[in-house]
This record gives sequence, structure tokens and C-alpha cells, in this order.
Amino acid sequence: MTTHRPRIVDLSETQPNRRRGGDLRALLTPTAVGATSGFMGLALIEPGDRIGEHYHPYSEEFVYVVDGLLEVDLDDETFSMRPDQGLLIPLNVRHRFRNVGDVQARMVFHLGPLAPRPELGHVDTEVTEAPGTADRGAPPERTAAAS
Repeated sequence: MTTHRPRIVDLSETQPNRRRGGDLRALLTPTAVGATSGFMGLALIEPGDRIGEHYHPYSEEFVYVVDGLLEVDLDDETFSMRPDQGLLIPLNVRHRFRNVGDVQARMVFHLGPLAPRPELGHVDTEVTEAPGTADRGAPPERTAAAS
């Protein structure tokens, strides 16, 4: 039984997270809405930008491309993705996304189940941030929406 009431979260209520490249906006998280099985958000990736390689030791990741053209590397194999395509990324599969189009890419993501602690949810395998930008945002699952 949940102790939280249903809540609509607007994208404007979220904070940018650029730690891994792109702009990750977690909308439906344990912090924001009391989610207990995973979290969902939107990745905004500008032309030429990318989300750096990482993997999830506890969660599957589901992605759905809304706008734009992406390339995704899955354990060193590259695939193209376009609007109206979805992808399941299994546990422990290294992955990165690149916007190869000329418009902002918008990709919905959902991860579940949750890691035992938020800091265990992502394992980065490459550095994507520029020097001096370490404070560019908390991990997406720790982002709280305004109440």
C-alpha cells in the first residue's frame, strides 16, 4: 500500500542534471512522488552532444525516443534509434547515447528496480564532464521535483 497520493510532475519542476552529458530530467522518482519500483524521466540531448558510457548493476533501463536521431553503443556495438522506437537495456550492459541529428533529441527513460541506495544505481565508465563542473547535478534518481 502506498502512502503517497498520485501527483503530476511538470518538466519545468525538475532540475537539469548534466553530469553524464545531455540534460537528464528525472520526473517520477522516490523523492518527488514516492516511487518504490523505479524512476522515470526525460533526456534532452542537443545535436552533437552525448550521454557518457555507464551501466546499471541493479536496474534494467527502458528508453523511448520521442524526437531526434540517436546512436546508442551497447557493449561496443552501435545501433541507430529514431522517434517511436524503444529499447530495453539489460542489467550491467554498458551504454552511451549520441545525438547524430540536427535537432534536440528527447528520450524518455525508466529504470527499475531501484538500487539499494541511489549512489549505487549508476556506474560511470568514462568521464564526460568538463573540469570544474562536478556540481552539475545530483544523480537523476536523487532529483526532487518542487512540491
